[in-house]
Amino acid sequence: MSRQTTFKGGPLELSGPGLKAGDAAPEFQAVDKGLQPVTLESTGKKVRVFSVVPSLDTPVCDAQTKRFNDEAAKSTNIDFYTVSVDLPFAQNRWCTSFGVDNVKMISDHKFASFGENYGTLIKDWRIESRALFVVDQNNVIQYAEYVPEVAEHPDYDSALAKARELAG
Repeated sequence: MSRQTTFKGGPLELSGPGLKAGDAAPEFQAVDKGLQPVTLESTGKKVRVFSVVPSLDTPVCDAQTKRFNDEAAKSTNIDFYTVSVDLPFAQNRWCTSFGVDNVKMISDHKFASFGENYGTLIKDWRIESRALFVVDQNNVIQYAEYVPEVAEHPDYDSALAKARELAG
């Protein structure tokens, strides 16, 4: 079954499954902004928020990442990740420019395996759609949101409430 998102009303096809709460979090292969490998396993056993954005250099993605960076500064039992297909060098430049140092960056540029496995890859553009996933200590998705319109914000409050509930 084909899955879609929209960008300013125009339909875009998504690659991969539509995940929901209760599903096992899929493994993935990506790199961090220092070019080191990142997998689901390597993200540890804390509650994790995976904030998926098309590109850090757009207004909504910028705001979304800064919002979670602020939340990460206040949360010791939750790890926050931003996933995009931006090159690691661009992620590092963006983080340095804006003083973003609490969110961990994941670049899906090389393999696109996060996008394929989490159902966030926009096939034709080879970028991620906007989504949020909250994964518990046992690697089970407890919150999943695929934002229907790429140019709109996700439901920050619901994702954060679920992450805080899980982290105790």
